[in-house]
Amino acid sequence: MVTFSPAQVCVKIGTAGKGKCGLAPFNMLVRAFLAGAYIAMGAALATVGSTGVAAVFGAGIGQFVTGALFPVGLVLVVLTGAELFTGDAMFAPMSMLQGHIGIGKLIYLWIVVYIRNLIGSLFMAFLVSFGPYVSFDAAGAAVITAFGTRAIQIATAKVSYVGAMGILSCFFKGILCNWLVCLAIFLALAADEVVSKIIAIWFPIMAFVATGFEHCVANMYFIPAGIITNMITGGEAIAGLDWIGMWTNNIIWATLGNIVGAVIFMAIVYYFCYKSEICALCEAK
Repeated sequence: MVTFSPAQVCVKIGTAGKGKCGLAPFNMLVRAFLAGAYIAMGAALATVGSTGVAAVFGAGIGQFVTGALFPVGLVLVVLTGAELFTGDAMFAPMSMLQGHIGIGKLIYLWIVVYIRNLIGSLFMAFLVSFGPYVSFDAAGAAVITAFGTRAIQIATAKVSYVGAMGILSCFFKGILCNWLVCLAIFLALAADEVVSKIIAIWFPIMAFVATGFEHCVANMYFIPAGIITNMITGGEAIAGLDWIGMWTNNIIWATLGNIVGAVIFMAIVYYFCYKSEICALCEAK
């Protein structure tokens, strides 16, 4: 097994960022849609697999199980080459710092990928909400399952950030989340074979989920899944658990935090730490 140095990984990130910005529009749209769906698959697995765990083993073990199952989503994204906004929040800035792209291409990539991640996540939220989260009687009436109850519980917790301090908390959790997500991608790029990449991804992602940090694309699934499940089963209205609260109580602030975590704590910091080695490697190409 070959292990690439941090400087080599930074060069790989910069080169990959240039490639991502140069994708044909339809190709980019499809890859971004798939990334949103893949992250949602991991989120759905985490929801179902963690149902009832906390009540038996305690909140800590419940969070651990949720975290241990969720990384499936990012494994699928990385190994299939899908386009995920939170990863591109590191790739594009690193590419710009290395002089491969300008700010215009960075903004274009971010906007297109973000919107298509949202569509992919909503697509999965709709399917899963009508799948394992509910059951239907002979008359077609929807009855919520234990998994649906868990989905609503997760969504409710994610729209509970109210007031200035609540928003700040969500923002900070967004920073910490994408710092770990981008570290997972960084470590995966340091390895050259599949098993090592999966292991490298698994632990940082498990850490961010189990600790309760906020990932904007994951929340594009978690929150809509709770909203849709609650709607189709005729549940009582829950404060903040609606299409406006989804944005104002979570995703806007999680997104901003995710950007800061990727740009400052990964792209800028690692470029600064290894600038001379990066420049030497780029010149040697």
